[in-house]
Amino acid sequence: MPSYELALILRQMPRPELVSVLKRTANVIFDKGGIIRKLDNLGTRPLPFKTSKHGLVHRTGTYFVVKFDTPPSTLEDLEEEYSRDVDIIRKRIYKADATLQQEISCTLHDEMLPPAYRKDVQKMISIANKNKKKGFQYNSGLDYYPFQK
Repeated sequence: MPSYELALILRQMPRPELVSVLKRTANVIFDKGGIIRKLDNLGTRPLPFKTSKHGLVHRTGTYFVVKFDTPPSTLEDLEEEYSRDVDIIRKRIYKADATLQQEISCTLHDEMLPPAYRKDVQKMISIANKNKKKGFQYNSGLDYYPFQK
């Protein structure tokens, strides 16, 4: 099953109601055969612009990111279910990047090396050297520079 991220903006509400909305959201994923990997609370913030949804105007919202795995055929059902929920202001499902899911192996020895000896820094230096532009070349065909320096 591919991995997805669900970005949610919920209306501002007391904590017990917020918990019930998150349970409802999670149960929809579970009912469709999905697995939730992670739930991140990004806090309550003012919205970038006022948004009207389900007949109400919202100026603040509580942001969440849910990382989950589910079959691709269930995405339309999830979108439809979340669009009918009156507590969800905005929802967006993104396919998670496979390169970000790879674990980065790092040891204390690698981190204690001076920057010039680290593999990632050496890789950045080699990329910069490849893209380095040549200095200005005088293509006048003369054996001297005709202008005063």
